[in-house]
Amino acid sequence: MTPYLFFAGTESSMMAEFGGLAMSGLNLLGSLFLFIVGLAMLAAIIMFVIDVTQSRSAIRRNYPVIGRFRTLFSHLGEFFRQYFFALDREEMPFNRAERQWVDHVSEDGSDVVPFGSTKILDPGTPIFANGLFPTLDDDMPPKPDFIIGPNTRKPYHPGSLFNISAMSYGSLSKPAVQALSHGAALARCFLNTGEGGVSPYHLEGGCDVVYQLGTAKFGARNEDATLNDEKLKKLCENPHIKMVEIKLSQGAKPGKGGILPGKKVSAEIADIRGIEEGKSALSPNRHVDVANVEELLDLIHRVRETSGLPTGIKLCVGQTKPIIDLLKAIKSRGDDSAPDYIVVDGGDGGTGAAPLPLIDNTGLTVRESLPLMDDLLNEYGLRDRVKLIASGKLITSADVAWAFCAGADMVNNARGFMFALGCIQALKCDKNTCPTGITTHNPRLQRGLNPANKAVRVHNYVKNIIKEVEIIAHACGVDEPRDLKREHLLIVQSSGRSVPFDQVWDRSKYM
Repeated sequence: MTPYLFFAGTESSMMAEFGGLAMSGLNLLGSLFLFIVGLAMLAAIIMFVIDVTQSRSAIRRNYPVIGRFRTLFSHLGEFFRQYFFALDREEMPFNRAERQWVDHVSEDGSDVVPFGSTKILDPGTPIFANGLFPTLDDDMPPKPDFIIGPNTRKPYHPGSLFNISAMSYGSLSKPAVQALSHGAALARCFLNTGEGGVSPYHLEGGCDVVYQLGTAKFGARNEDATLNDEKLKKLCENPHIKMVEIKLSQGAKPGKGGILPGKKVSAEIADIRGIEEGKSALSPNRHVDVANVEELLDLIHRVRETSGLPTGIKLCVGQTKPIIDLLKAIKSRGDDSAPDYIVVDGGDGGTGAAPLPLIDNTGLTVRESLPLMDDLLNEYGLRDRVKLIASGKLITSADVAWAFCAGADMVNNARGFMFALGCIQALKCDKNTCPTGITTHNPRLQRGLNPANKAVRVHNYVKNIIKEVEIIAHACGVDEPRDLKREHLLIVQSSGRSVPFDQVWDRSKYM
């Protein structure tokens, strides 16, 4: 046999073998396709039978099988709207422009933008009244010493005018709290523990810590949710704990105690709080030992004397009469009986879990409650005695500067710091499925959150907020943010004109 005939025969054999393999593969794929189609048809038949016989959903009963797609598309809709359809300034509770700004400054990016503003000046929008002769950056005088609780055994000298608001370990994950603690230490701001008690992770970074005494008094409680003085005293001996905050109400759910779903109550969290593992932690609606203003002042005095620390209260303003009664009771007892500070939380504040009627429909926003509280403290001669801290949806430098114009001495924020940690506003805080690892205790999801990296972002966020608020203050012709007054604030009206805040604000409407 010649070589040519040999190779020709081999090639023919290989082609035939390849053709046979190809046909076998096609037959296998065809069989697999038919099998999958058969399974799909069987599943459709089963779903059809289930849908037409069930009675819970009218849509599925009237439109079997295809009616199921409505639930699927409704679930996916929030993701498609966020990435493809929503405009930069129309999402809630925070729009894309706000979230991207926080992300940008947290990465320590450029603080300038090109071309011009894209902000829509709707009625109610604040505008800062710049001065003719701005303060030169090089001419800034030394900042005056700011002290909270000067008459306590351990007065507090805060290192920052912008701080981390109450977020408990339990609502947040371990790496999230670790990142906040280390970031707060870098930024020299304080970290509020939230009502879940003081965890090792709040203290880990060595930052200043504010212990929040919630209605359940986690960390310093008796079995009946009354205060345990010995536990409180021992807890506050920690040198990192600088103040105590008695939480009366929270902006997102005034009249409702804290809620931590049972799926997030791990063994460690249960031990820190002194509750049962896996069982939802539901705090009382109010402090069981505080039913009137006199008992509230008694509790403030007791906590301050036991801890030796500046002691304040946190509340969401609704009815003004109880607040006036409190201020009258303080004047009757003496100014020393007053809380060392008051945190005014807005009705549009955030939370990990709360009933929708309270989130949407209860409590004044910080835009109303802050100037109201400032006015009341001034009226009763307590403004110098009581420091005023604003909290609730103040995540940008313009928001923070507004708060100083409206009367705040300091500003606390929570959700801005969540964005600094990487939050994408997935709205899964109560599901234990947070995709960024911030509000979940799933180790697989937590793995994506690196505390060391996020601590730097927390520091950058604080640094750039303060820097930009100082830019606004200098533009208005004052030396520092606490010098901003209502005269530096204009409010856009429905006519398109801007009117000084003092001409718009009418406290009598709330009395």
